[in-house]
Amino acid sequence: MGQILIEAFLKAGALGTDDIFIYNRTHAKARQLAARHPGIHIAPNNRTLVENSEIILICVKPLEYGNVLDDIQDVVQPEHLVISITSPVLIRDIEERIPAKVAKVVPSITNSVLCGAALVMFGSRLTSDDRKTLFRLFRHISRPIEINEAHVRVSSDLASCAPAFLCLLMQRFAESASDVAGIPRETAVSLVNEMILGVGKLLTEGGFSLESLQERVAVPGGVTRDGLNVLDQELGTVFQQLFHMTQHKHEKDLQHVQRMFYEHT
Repeated sequence: MGQILIEAFLKAGALGTDDIFIYNRTHAKARQLAARHPGIHIAPNNRTLVENSEIILICVKPLEYGNVLDDIQDVVQPEHLVISITSPVLIRDIEERIPAKVAKVVPSITNSVLCGAALVMFGSRLTSDDRKTLFRLFRHISRPIEINEAHVRVSSDLASCAPAFLCLLMQRFAESASDVAGIPRETAVSLVNEMILGVGKLLTEGGFSLESLQERVAVPGGVTRDGLNVLDQELGTVFQQLFHMTQHKHEKDLQHVQRMFYEHT
């Protein structure tokens, strides 16, 4: 996700390559990214990166946060803005380890094409100007939406995981059309792709809501209305099951991360 963010900021013109310092413990990955975008600086370690940065994005797996914070806690300053992009790492836990201003931003793969939401949560030390700076930066690549950190899991499901969920549903939709009616799968997939693009524009630019778009298309007694009835009956509690699973997984992840932070204290 760190690479996606860097390339999105560059594509949007929010940052220049000379503004960016990167560190990856797999040095080959850092070199590959810098080779694609000449001018990016490769830091030899996390400490050097922090010393040369004002805004620091930590883009590692949850259980790796303790090691990263151990690396930088002696060099990070109160004026630094540290951004976590990982749902189960709580802002308060990072604030207890370093003196910096801390925020959490959960991006989405949709940000790579400069659209979609970015979920924003602020720590206790950010000023009004800090918040504006953060929103201004992420507005280049997304629609930043402030949320309560308590809702980060379900919000991430809707904004960051949903592209995969939606693609699976649409894949099955296209495959079933081919299986039942004989349309070539490639044609079915192309039709579905164009439909998704059009629906997105109708919802974001065309003045429709999810409900009003259904009503516009589904005339009484028509095939769309009958199709909606089938979906309504057959979907049942599938989405409730999905959210129960993600909430349960989030609670387990929180416990693992809390244990990691305790062990590094």
